[in-house]
Amino acid sequence: MAEAIPRYHHGNLRAELLASAERKLETTGVQGLSLRELAREIGVSHGAPRQHFPDKQALLDALAVLGFDRLGRELDAALGEAEGAFADRLTVFARTYVRFATAHPALLALMFARKDRPDAPELLEANGRAFAAPVALIAGAQAAGEIDSDDPDRVAMALLATIQGLASIITGGMIGDRPVDAVVSGTIETLLRGLRPAR
Repeated sequence: MAEAIPRYHHGNLRAELLASAERKLETTGVQGLSLRELAREIGVSHGAPRQHFPDKQALLDALAVLGFDRLGRELDAALGEAEGAFADRLTVFARTYVRFATAHPALLALMFARKDRPDAPELLEANGRAFAAPVALIAGAQAAGEIDSDDPDRVAMALLATIQGLASIITGGMIGDRPVDAVVSGTIETLLRGLRPAR
């Protein structure tokens, strides 16, 4: 019988390391991550991960990019199928984001904690790709006069604060027995009343 070939010879060690790191991140946080420990769990030599990640920071950066890419795919898919008025499509965006944020709270925290590092432009680029669809949605609504366009950054920050706040209170169990989708929809409806241009 042929001798078994170590898994990392098949070229999937990087993916295994990232998958294992993500699982560990959600249970132990960043402090609990170690390349050596990940190698032990996967069953490779302690030096094998360094073929892909020279240090822990490189692993965390790759994990953050992975998170942005996954979030971007989910937002693109949801908004690509969304129909109706701007309020309906914005609600789809908010629900999709909140679902991701509440399913992966530690990963999301890592993504945003690392994205503005000047020595890691790939993270900022990944963030831009992830939010391209919602940015286009909001820009379209501003151009159509559906929401305030005097200060686009203020609008973006209001939306981000709202959906991130929703994710935080839902993750923290602060909405009681209220249905998550109903809370998100009601919050977006309330926010939009305040974003409409003054007549």
